[in-house]
Amino acid sequence: MRDPLCVSVGSPLPLGIFPRGNGVNFAFFSRNATRVRIEFFEHSEDQIPSEQIDLDPTHNRTGDVWHVEVEGVRQGQLYAYRVDGLWSPAEGQRFNFSKLLLDPFAAAISRSANWDFAKTTGYDPSSPELDLTRSPEDDAAAMPKSVFMAKPFDWAGDQLPKHPWWKTIIYETHVRGFTLNPNSGAGNPGTYRGLIDKIPYLKDLGITAVELMPVQEFNENLPPLQDSKPLRNYWGYSPVVFFAVKASYSSRLAPGEQITEFKEMVQALHRAKIELILDVVFNHTAEGDELGPTLCFRGIDNSIFYMLPGDKRYYVNDTGTGNTINANHPVVKDHILAALRYWVIEMHVDGFRFDLASVLGRDQNGELMANAPLLERIAEDPILRDVKLVAEAWDAAGAYQVGSFSERRWAEWNGRFRDDVRRFWRGDEGMLGLFASRICGSADIYTKSGKGPESSINFVTCHDGFTLNDLVSYRYKHNEANGENDHDGTSDNFSDNYGAEGETSDQSIEAIRKRQIKNLIVTLLVSRGVPMMLGGDEFRRTQRGNNNCWCQDNDTSWYDWSYLQQHQDIFRFCRGMIAFRHNHPVLSAEEFYTDEAIRWLAPAGGLPDWFDPKADTLGCVIKEDADHELLMIFNAGTNDVEFRLPPPKAAKWWVAVDTSRDAPQDFFANGGEPMVDSSKPYSIKAHSSVILLKRK
Repeated sequence: MRDPLCVSVGSPLPLGIFPRGNGVNFAFFSRNATRVRIEFFEHSEDQIPSEQIDLDPTHNRTGDVWHVEVEGVRQGQLYAYRVDGLWSPAEGQRFNFSKLLLDPFAAAISRSANWDFAKTTGYDPSSPELDLTRSPEDDAAAMPKSVFMAKPFDWAGDQLPKHPWWKTIIYETHVRGFTLNPNSGAGNPGTYRGLIDKIPYLKDLGITAVELMPVQEFNENLPPLQDSKPLRNYWGYSPVVFFAVKASYSSRLAPGEQITEFKEMVQALHRAKIELILDVVFNHTAEGDELGPTLCFRGIDNSIFYMLPGDKRYYVNDTGTGNTINANHPVVKDHILAALRYWVIEMHVDGFRFDLASVLGRDQNGELMANAPLLERIAEDPILRDVKLVAEAWDAAGAYQVGSFSERRWAEWNGRFRDDVRRFWRGDEGMLGLFASRICGSADIYTKSGKGPESSINFVTCHDGFTLNDLVSYRYKHNEANGENDHDGTSDNFSDNYGAEGETSDQSIEAIRKRQIKNLIVTLLVSRGVPMMLGGDEFRRTQRGNNNCWCQDNDTSWYDWSYLQQHQDIFRFCRGMIAFRHNHPVLSAEEFYTDEAIRWLAPAGGLPDWFDPKADTLGCVIKEDADHELLMIFNAGTNDVEFRLPPPKAAKWWVAVDTSRDAPQDFFANGGEPMVDSSKPYSIKAHSSVILLKRK
């Protein structure tokens, strides 16, 4: 430390670390601790602290909160906690004073090249028996440290765009992978600044919201796999603390400066009228199961922060990751709310997508609650009222709540949309009615719960699964590189390769694939609900058949921007369809279609036979106003179909989209559409979509 520390009692609120008077106040929750120590460090890899403060349980404790005020703490100061108490796994208590702990309220933690989970656990993972001894090994050198940062930031009048759901187009991407490839053209590849460099590209595409995969701090290091090259945690669905922004995604190396760079990214997005939605993980942590490392919550108060079964040596695992956060415990609930408020107030985030959100609706016994307190509090919180809330409405314990997740404030990832749209275009039988429902906003799913189509986040692809290119290029997953003998990742992809597995030089196969990609783009962007596209799909990004790239921090996952030049036709088509959606707001209205607003057609005229399992061609006319209509036709079959056009009366039909044609005849910009002969049937080719406009 540069100056000697001056210590006083401090205040129990607010929790975390905040400037107070001439010093900095530390407030730390632990109900069952018997002693708490704060240690200060000069460097992240230091084993020995430069200073330490032992908190007096008589004077430095109010209720369950330990607190102290310290003068002499500077910006960028590294610190950590040690917490002692009962070591009794059978009672759910795992205090270990030899383990350095991160501050659960830390807004930043230091980079640590040697961060090794093996040095932060008290167990031998290779042992078949559960080791119930408390490890005496001091892991300070292996652990990153919390960083104090209270540096002012000039937001320069930053205003959140606050796009309504009907105007929203979401682009899901990964900070690092988006620009890390040298051909990305970004000046600071793989960082928040790198993403800033791509904002003009996103704006040109027509995106209104970027959804980032986790930026809550996590450890990239993974234990080595036998007979496999080293892998890294790329996705980041394993947070160590909920407030800290990921340090390695920053181009600035000084401790805490990742906060500033993240804010600069948010500010730049908002200037471009693009919202930022964060994919957040509040259902589990990186501490894993009973053999996992002690990093934060486990060493602070294990029995409060985690769900424990009858045998409290173990952990409830509703997440498939080893542990489950006890989200509806009052203390934990307040902690999650505080984290959300921080990201909104301090970081100006516009919304959140909650990973495995059904976990957050379970009580302390693991049962799903009808009116989960945490979900209701998030929806009604006065600070969070203007932000977008999106749930992944399922978990690993069997809950699937798509269509019924909490109240209308919550939108949901619509996994049914993904599966039904994929199956229709693959040519599965009996999909006509389900496909029609998905186009119309999934009223069959959402009406009973009182939700509208804006509650449906429609997607065909996302980070978890095939890319759009791979969906039409691979019949089977190819996850061998993940080191799990291809057992990981779902096998229910509803995909096809159209004659060759993976890349091919067969132009007939390529033609079908290209057509199917355009069909899926059309479907996504004409359907009521909120479209979300996976980043890179607009130029056929491939993961070479890997549908679970969580550990592939390499060119399997990184965007190869040379594909943008190779597939300019797909990019042009996607950009055009986004513009088409904006130009025809009837497609995105926040209400379900009435019988007067949409009418369905069979190829020969009249109503479709919804009960014919082999029916694979469908048309619909959507009324825009008294003079304008849209006619959309979808042919998922292998044969061309002559489709009788409804008479446009005192108007004509004009072709806006035909996915069977090569660019630039596959999409016509507003005002440039060619007229068709309305007296003749329109020949809609196999595996294709057509959109016609009625104009006078």
